[in-house]
Amino acid sequence: MLFKKKDTKKEKKPKVMRASIGVRSFSGRIALMVTIYAIATSIFHIYLNSFSLMIVIKKNAIHLGMMMALAFLMYPATRKSDTTNPSKLDWVLSFLSLSIGFYIFFTYDALIQRALMPVPADFVFAILAVFLTLEAARRAVGIVLPLLSIAFLIYARFGQMFPGVLAHRGFSWERILTRMYLTGEGLFGVSIMVSMSYVFLFILFGSFLHYSGTAKFFNDFALSFAGKLRGGPAQVAVLASGLMGTISGSAQANVATTGTFTIPLMKKVGYSPRFSGAVEAAASTGGILMPPIMGAASFIMASFLGIPYLKIMYAGIIPALFYYFAIFVVVDFRAQKIGLKGMAQEDIPVLKDVLKEQGHLALPIVVILVFLIRGVTPLYAAFFGLISTVVFSGLKKSTRMSLKDILNALDEGARTAVSIAIACGVVGFIVGVVAMTGLGQVIALNIMKLSFGYLWLALILVMVASIFLGMGLPATACYIITASVAAPALIRMGVLPIAAHFFAFYYGTLSAVVPPVALTSYTAAGISGANPTEVAFSGFKLAIAGLIIPFMFVYSPILLMQNVVPGYLILTIITGLLGIYSLGVANENYFRSPLKIYERLLALAAALLLVKPGYLTDSLGISLMALFILSNLYRNKKSREKLQNA
Repeated sequence: MLFKKKDTKKEKKPKVMRASIGVRSFSGRIALMVTIYAIATSIFHIYLNSFSLMIVIKKNAIHLGMMMALAFLMYPATRKSDTTNPSKLDWVLSFLSLSIGFYIFFTYDALIQRALMPVPADFVFAILAVFLTLEAARRAVGIVLPLLSIAFLIYARFGQMFPGVLAHRGFSWERILTRMYLTGEGLFGVSIMVSMSYVFLFILFGSFLHYSGTAKFFNDFALSFAGKLRGGPAQVAVLASGLMGTISGSAQANVATTGTFTIPLMKKVGYSPRFSGAVEAAASTGGILMPPIMGAASFIMASFLGIPYLKIMYAGIIPALFYYFAIFVVVDFRAQKIGLKGMAQEDIPVLKDVLKEQGHLALPIVVILVFLIRGVTPLYAAFFGLISTVVFSGLKKSTRMSLKDILNALDEGARTAVSIAIACGVVGFIVGVVAMTGLGQVIALNIMKLSFGYLWLALILVMVASIFLGMGLPATACYIITASVAAPALIRMGVLPIAAHFFAFYYGTLSAVVPPVALTSYTAAGISGANPTEVAFSGFKLAIAGLIIPFMFVYSPILLMQNVVPGYLILTIITGLLGIYSLGVANENYFRSPLKIYERLLALAAALLLVKPGYLTDSLGISLMALFILSNLYRNKKSREKLQNA
C-alpha cells in the first residue's frame, strides 16, 4: 500500500492467501499508478451509486470492466510470472477490459434503437468479453468457476447432444453471445448489479471502519467481555469475529482483521496453531451470516426474491446467532478437554474504559441500522455510513482519520472488491444459461423425483450439492448456482421462498471453510503458522456443528422471523439451541468427560430430533439429551468415587 499510517493504533492486515495464483506486491511508479487507479475506482463507484442517473446495464458494464482491469494488474497469469510488475500482456488485457465496459456505455443506446439486432462489432466485443472474464476469473478466484462456466456455455450451444431430460434444442453462438453480453441476463445481470452497488459500497464502508480503528475496538471489547471465560482467547475470537461480521461481510477480511490479534493469544494460552487457526476461520465464516451487513450473496438474495434487504437482515439474525452459539459450544468443550482456563485479569482491558475511549467508533454501525430500519435503501445507508465513519472518528484525536487513512481506505476497498466482482461477473454465464435452457426447472423436478417427495431427503441432496460446489467455488458463486438450480425444487415442495434461498445461502457461506478451496482457513493458517490443509479440515469440523441450523429454519420458518408468534418463537429458539448443543457434544465427543459410543449416538439422535418442531420430536429429543447427560454425569461420579476409595 502506498500511503503508510503514522501510528500503530490501526494494525495492518496481513496478506490474504487465495485459491488463485497470488496477488502482486507493487513498488515504485507502478504502485503509485495502481493506487491512483484504485482510489479513482472507489470514488467513481461512490458517484455511480449516489448521484449518477446512468441506466443499470451501463453501470454494470463499467463496473465489470474497471474491476477486470484492476484484476489483470493485481493477479499474475502464472506462478512463474513477475509478482511485482505487470507484464506487457497484462497491461493490454487491462486496457481491453476497460474497452468492453465502455463499449456498452457508448453503444447501448444505438443497440436499443436497432431493437437489439447486433452488428459485427458487437460480436467482436462479446467474444472479447467472454475470454477476458474467464481469464480474469481464473486468476482471481481459481480455475473451477471458469471451467464450470465454460461447461454451461457448451451446454447452451450443444444441448441437443445431451441425454434424456437434459436435452434441449441448442442455441447458436450468435444467440448466446447476444444474451451474455448485450442484455441484462448474462454478464451484466443481477449478480454483477449487486456487486456494483450494494457490495462495493459496503466493502468500502468496512474498509473505512478498519482504518478508523473499529477493528481494534471490537477486539478490545470482545477481550474485556469474554477474556475470563474458560476458552479465553478462543471465545474472544468467536465474539470478535461475530462483531466484525456485522460490518465486513467478508470471511477473509474478518480473519485478517481479528486473527492477527486472537490467534497469537490462543496459541499463548495453550491451543495448538492448527486449532487456533481453525477457530478463527470457522468464527470468521459466520461473519457472512451476521446482520446488518451480510455477505454479497445476501444482497443478491434480496434481488432474486424481490424483497427489501431489511427483510433479509431480519431473517438472518437468529441463524447467525445459532451459528456462533454452535462454534462457542465446541470451543468451550475443547477448552474443557485440554484443561484451559480464562486469561489473567491484568491481560484483560476494562470494559468501561474500552467503551469510554473507543465506543464512538461503533456509531457508524448505528447509523447504518437506523437508515435500514427506517426503510432507506442499502445504497443510501452505505453512503451515509461512509460519511459518518469519517465524522465520528474525529470525535477523538486518537482515532481521527487522516487524509492518508481515507485514501488508504479508498484504495483497499477497490482492491478487496475485485475478486467478488469477478466471481459475480463470471457466474453470470451460468445464470444466463440456466435461464435460457430451463435447466433450473429440470434439476428441480429431478431433485423431487430422487427424494421421492420427502422434504428431508431433498434437503440432504441440496446440502450435499452445495457442499460439493463449495469445494471449488467462493461463497457468492456457490449461493447463486445453488439458488438457481436447487432452490426451485424446495419451493415446489412447499418450502417458503425465503427459507429455500437462506438454505442455499447458508451452505454457500460454508464454502469459505470447505476444503480444498477454504479461503478463510488458508488465511488463518498464514497467521497461525500451521499447515493450511490441516487448518482447513479442522475449521470445517468446527463448522459442522452448525450444519443442522438450515434444516431448523426450513421446518421452522419462524426462526427467519416469518409469521412470528412470540411464545412459539421463544420455544423454537430454546429447542433449537438444545439441538445445536447436542450436536456440539457429539461433534467434540465430550461432555464432562469423553463420551462412550452410545452416549455420542444419543447426543446425535437428540440433535436430529430437535431439528423438526413438534411436541413428539421435541420431547423425544430432550429425553435423549437428558439420557446422555445423566449417563455421563453418573460415570464421572463413579470414577471419582473409585479414585477416592483407591
